[in-house]
Amino acid sequence: MHIGVIGTGYVGLVTGACFAEFGVFVTCVDKDTKKIKSLKQGKIPFYEPGLEELVQRNIKEGRLTFTTDIAEAVRSSLVLFISVGTPPRGDGSADLSYIEEVAKEIAVNMKEYKVIVTKSTVPVGTGDRLRKIVSRHLNEKVDFDIVSNPEFLREGSAIEDFMRPNRVVIGADSQQAVAIMKDLYKPLYLIETPFVITNIETSELIKYASNSFLATKISFINEISNLCDKVGADVHMVAKGMGLDQRIGPKFLHPGPGYGGSCLPKDTKALLKMAEEHNVELGIIYAAVRANERQRESMAKKIKDAIGRLKGKTIAILGLSFKPNTDDIRDAPSIYIIRRLLKEGAKIRAYDPVFKSRELLLNSIKLSGEGSALSTSSSKLIKFCKDPYEAAEGAHALVIMTEWNQFRNLELERLKKLLSEPFFFDLRNIYVPQKLKKLGYKYFCVGRNLSNSYLQYYETKGFNE
Repeated sequence: MHIGVIGTGYVGLVTGACFAEFGVFVTCVDKDTKKIKSLKQGKIPFYEPGLEELVQRNIKEGRLTFTTDIAEAVRSSLVLFISVGTPPRGDGSADLSYIEEVAKEIAVNMKEYKVIVTKSTVPVGTGDRLRKIVSRHLNEKVDFDIVSNPEFLREGSAIEDFMRPNRVVIGADSQQAVAIMKDLYKPLYLIETPFVITNIETSELIKYASNSFLATKISFINEISNLCDKVGADVHMVAKGMGLDQRIGPKFLHPGPGYGGSCLPKDTKALLKMAEEHNVELGIIYAAVRANERQRESMAKKIKDAIGRLKGKTIAILGLSFKPNTDDIRDAPSIYIIRRLLKEGAKIRAYDPVFKSRELLLNSIKLSGEGSALSTSSSKLIKFCKDPYEAAEGAHALVIMTEWNQFRNLELERLKKLLSEPFFFDLRNIYVPQKLKKLGYKYFCVGRNLSNSYLQYYETKGFNE
């Protein structure tokens, strides 16, 4: 089978490379000539473990090709995946202009039956909308089917998620389209992957409901962590005690500075907008979004309250990406907190193992802030460092924003000598509080403001992560 994947962003490139690994012939399309030239050489534009090797191998074996010519992909493919962006509009709704543009281009180049699949995250009703757009722009009468096949890829482990998924969701109104999609995913039957076959609207909603539920779990444990700090409870033990209940499960019960990335913030807001348009109140999801905003603010406040006046102080930030094993800083908590610190007059020394684009960081801070108010000064107040120790040198405080593995074994005594003041904000709860306090740090974490007697017990019994 030959398929086309239109859009070579994160979802499109992972989808194309993984289907090629399944033995399918894949043509990936993008309008960005520079990106396509780079992809033809096996170079990928973002960080995802194992993806570059996968792309290079399948290019070499002739199963994966790249082009800027959408007509070429339409001609040669039975199945066409639409994997372009659906960025949020100002009101939170998804911008479908890129999807609609692709649908028109597919239509004008269609000469025979095609299965057109939305891989992008799209609002309920998009499938029907695309069917009308394609029908309107066809140059001749051609049969086609629309399918919804949402992705559930986690950044940092996307290849594993594609090759060994929890489930494959296929939304279609045609048995022929379902049969073709099942044939495409045939290798997954060997590992008994569950398939959810449903109508298009249900499939579209599954993705939004899934991400909103995960966001709710994160916001829930973050609110519990704030209560733990007030009453002297240990949020890690609370999460463990909850997670052992199989009805709840341990995943996503990890307190921190709030969720971020390209999916959860965007999808929760888009779902709220959909609900508003249909006069449905989603109070739990609304509360999860508000709780996430409060959590980011409370982390910034934690730093300010502990240090006091921030003007002229230097803060070392370890980790910029919203999670480990990715270079994605979209809606990352680090962006919000750095912006808040800059507004208070602080200077930033930042280090991330993978994210290195100072220009992109500055642009993200401007977009999430007050526009030009930070534009001129921010560039002078942020320095990128080569490692955690350079970031800490002369800093008044150190803040762990992302739980990269290399941050779990920092040379703590060396760090303390480099810092001008021993403030240590562990916003991912990587370290045991008593250990840091014994070393003389003024240590702050999330949901583990424990009594001294419990800290001693904690240490003696070895209650580590």
